[in-house]
Amino acid sequence: MRLRSWKARGSWKSRGRRTLIAAALTTTIAAGTTGWAVGNEQQPVTGPPPGTQAWRADRSWGGRLPDPAATAPARVAAFFGSLSEAQQHRLATRHPSVVGNLDGAPISLRYEANSLSLKAQRTREQHRESDPSLTSQDHAQARSLAARYGELLSPGRQILAFDPRGRGQVAQVYGDLASAKHVSVVVPGSDMDMSTFDRSKDEYGTPAGMARSLHAAAGDGTAVIAWVGYTTPVGLGPDAATGRLAEAGAPRLARFVQGLSASGTPRPAVFCHSYGSVVCGLAAPQLTASDLVVLGSPGMRADSVADLHTSARVWAAKDDSDWIGDVPNVELFGLGHGEDPADPGFGARRVPAERAEGHTGYFAPGTDSLQAFAAIAAPTTAPISTSDHSTGTGIRTGGSASAADARLIGERP
Repeated sequence: MRLRSWKARGSWKSRGRRTLIAAALTTTIAAGTTGWAVGNEQQPVTGPPPGTQAWRADRSWGGRLPDPAATAPARVAAFFGSLSEAQQHRLATRHPSVVGNLDGAPISLRYEANSLSLKAQRTREQHRESDPSLTSQDHAQARSLAARYGELLSPGRQILAFDPRGRGQVAQVYGDLASAKHVSVVVPGSDMDMSTFDRSKDEYGTPAGMARSLHAAAGDGTAVIAWVGYTTPVGLGPDAATGRLAEAGAPRLARFVQGLSASGTPRPAVFCHSYGSVVCGLAAPQLTASDLVVLGSPGMRADSVADLHTSARVWAAKDDSDWIGDVPNVELFGLGHGEDPADPGFGARRVPAERAEGHTGYFAPGTDSLQAFAAIAAPTTAPISTSDHSTGTGIRTGGSASAADARLIGERP
């Protein structure tokens, strides 16, 4: 049995009491009798994208196409680099659902392919909406999906990934990814899917809202991707308390980021909110990121930064009003996610969040956390003060391009 303490502070008696409470709460969640257990168990979407069977069977190119499940993104990029522009477009037209989700494929080609996939899915749902053999409930669902696909097809949207399976997955780019000097990826937590990732309610708690706000704060020359590429928990039930969905999502995130690098983008800063930080923690050893920023984290399934086995700089933010602070930082029988990354003992660099409010306020305009995030995402923005828990010293991020500043904020001098 493995049990991690809630916080590395206070008396032994206090820590012991917290541990007992944490264990009781975790056991209650496992039994499904607590108020937290309001979510339905989700079946994660795994494996290669839709249409892979037809892609694998396609011999019109004189040989096998790169297997979406087994070919490294760098080799995918090399394959597309060997094709003419006309051949690339032909592939996107024949296999849009594969090309649109194929990590390592050219960015503009993925946009094109996902547009084709969305149009095909919208047409399918429009036909279902008037199909007399279906129920009124089916018609309503089809009407809703057709409308949603239409929204994702709105002019100006750059859809880098789209998978209609399950609750739907999508990745949208803000900025010019092909020419960006700095790239960031936002990884969300619970309740995010195709229908909710850009909802107007609680805007800065959605991946689209976070990405838009970060892109606006980081400025020109940056691109930010709102990535809903894994099956997230629904509610605060057992799925949110275990690592099952994070374990399924971590390889997808790692491959997605590797695909960005293979396409020629800079190593990204990855911002991980809530349960998304569990995904990032598990993906960290394979995540080719410059920075790993967790906010409102329940834990990363690691005892310390060293346990993440990453070369990325690790940052953590948690405001005092965030309810995540009341969640016990334990790992017991697979439940809970371990140490608090914002605790000094974890070793992450601290991101100030005094002006952030609640669990979803870290990217709100005017907050110190957003200012710090922008300095991490684009190291030439205005300087802000943070604290480095690994050294105990104050640091300044952003500002001039001196070697010292570059070393501290992650911009190579």
